[in-house]
Amino acid sequence: MAAPEAVVFDAYGTLLDVNAAMERHAARLGDRWAALSAEWRAKQLEYSWVRSLTGAAHHEDFWLCTRDALAFVFARHNIRDAGLEKDLMAAYGALPAYPEVPAMLRALRGAGIATAILSNGTPGMLADAVAAAGIENLIDEVLSVELVGVFKPDPRVYRLATRQFGCAPDDLAFVSGNAWDAQAALAFGMRVVRVNRAGAPDEYGLAEAGVPVLGDLGGLPGLLT
Repeated sequence: MAAPEAVVFDAYGTLLDVNAAMERHAARLGDRWAALSAEWRAKQLEYSWVRSLTGAAHHEDFWLCTRDALAFVFARHNIRDAGLEKDLMAAYGALPAYPEVPAMLRALRGAGIATAILSNGTPGMLADAVAAAGIENLIDEVLSVELVGVFKPDPRVYRLATRQFGCAPDDLAFVSGNAWDAQAALAFGMRVVRVNRAGAPDEYGLAEAGVPVLGDLGGLPGLLT
């Protein structure tokens, strides 16, 4: 794969460990923390998709979707602990990067490749996240869906990246740990790399389309350069 003009990353679940918030408070949640984390994530994304599909009048930013999703999970499992709920939201606002991410970003920078985040997160969420993860000096641009008022996988979101860099979609490499996000970027015309940390089955025909798959981001600079 020839070097792209820039590499555009999804944030949550790609650069940032979305399970870390629940894991940080695992002692207060017990053995079910991982299942609760997966349910929180699924409901968070469901809320974003439904709000996008039902129109601009129903848009609610990603922080509020995240809060509402956690409230639903707590209610479903009869967890009544407002302090824990508050602590989990605070932890979500300061998720760590996956271990290999800083070195990977430094390698891309050393190769002269620009980097960007394109995320459902609000500008404030993303500013806090990259600072907490210690990668704010390794990312050139941070793009939030709030610029267009609709969530991924709407094509208007991916167009933010081509406008930012003033290039065609296939001049950009898009990297995501979410198969649905990878499919949307591929449909938009971007070159796509999927990160599949859990070894999940192929979806949306990504493998047939020739989308490279990595177990983590450590091999990304070698793949792109």
